[in-house]
Amino acid sequence: MSQRVVVVGGGFAGAGVARRLERRLPDADLRLVAPEDYSLYLPLLPQVAAGVIPPPAAVVSLTTRLANTTLVPGRAVGVDVEARRVVVASITGEYEVLDYDRLVLAPGSVTKVIDVPGLREYGRGCKTLAEAEFLRDHVMAQLELANASSDPAERERRCRFVVVGGGYTGVETAANLQLMTTALVRRFHRLDPSLLRWHVVQHPPELMPGLGARLGEDTAATLRSRGVQVDLGTSLVEIDDGSARLSDGRTLATSTVIWAAGVAPSPLMGRLGLPTQRDRLVVGADLAVPGHPEVFALGDSAAVPDLAVGPDAVCPPTAQHATRQAPVAAANVVASLQGRPTKNYRHRDLGLVVDLGGTDAVAKPFGIGLAGLPAQAVTRGYHLWALRAPGAVARVAANWALHAAGMSNAVRLGFLGGSTGRLAEFEHTDGYLSPEQVREVVARS
Repeated sequence: MSQRVVVVGGGFAGAGVARRLERRLPDADLRLVAPEDYSLYLPLLPQVAAGVIPPPAAVVSLTTRLANTTLVPGRAVGVDVEARRVVVASITGEYEVLDYDRLVLAPGSVTKVIDVPGLREYGRGCKTLAEAEFLRDHVMAQLELANASSDPAERERRCRFVVVGGGYTGVETAANLQLMTTALVRRFHRLDPSLLRWHVVQHPPELMPGLGARLGEDTAATLRSRGVQVDLGTSLVEIDDGSARLSDGRTLATSTVIWAAGVAPSPLMGRLGLPTQRDRLVVGADLAVPGHPEVFALGDSAAVPDLAVGPDAVCPPTAQHATRQAPVAAANVVASLQGRPTKNYRHRDLGLVVDLGGTDAVAKPFGIGLAGLPAQAVTRGYHLWALRAPGAVARVAANWALHAAGMSNAVRLGFLGGSTGRLAEFEHTDGYLSPEQVREVVARS
């Protein structure tokens, strides 16, 4: 009987593991549990939201990428590590139980939500493809509604957009959407472009601290030159359907608060009954769970020791680390099945890139700070290299060229009109099972 390896998560980390296992374990029964049939390249989501590239350009098909892996369409909601069984909530709404000889956990991350009154109801995220599409529709609808309104207060409220979080996602989302709305507002003959207001609210005293003070200041200067108000040392206190209250006492009339203040590990990791570190599953440097050498974890939801930094450091939750952990995880799964020693993950961060739209960007490759066109060249070159799929590379490059030539087609699609836009709705953070519930489901299977 062939050995079964179950991989949880269809992102670039999980799909990368499955793809390598297909080559190294041709006779194994490989199962990949994922709610969608694609890998999403998260760094491009702000450009999807801004209509720079269409949604299909930011994804790579799993069924095209994988030849001998069975795709299980659903979400892993619990694991009985003692019985070696995974509980999957199928897209049909039913539970399915999968046995495994080896388990690889790469469920990714979700938007980090804190206890800000109204945030869960009125905050909007940009962490999934559905959220990015909803966000574009929502932002465009605000301009249309403002153009159709005769109420000055309503027009002002709908034309103000607040992004909370001055990290990479927040800055890229604000920068790209600001360019989109600046171009769109010219379409509306009754709407004064001077009404358009964008805010970036950041609790720390600088933008994107990981880039260093100078590049953070360059980024803030670029945003301010476009009319974006950058509020440093400020946080969101409360939000409702028509306003956002900040810690400096101001209340901003707005119908749009975009929450981009960090990510959190998948809720699955906290339901396993295994040790966690800041909600990330504790693993060794070989990506195996201590005490459970048949379970491996990688990516945003795993606390992987960062040997390139120091003995107590943990790899940051970035796409760069997740994709580079995949070959090590696959090799160690094979080694464990064949009774050979595993190897440790070690990778020095290559740097960070931030696309601000148009010709603006900041980057820090190999510790070298860049801004403007050189940074944009590095940023877009890195994204094309990281996609690692010729079809996706061609689609992204072609759409960048079309957008640069003024031929983009940002339109409100309207098919998400029945959605509330709540973070939990699109990111499916509800529905995970406790260890006791998992055992009940397993017992009934």
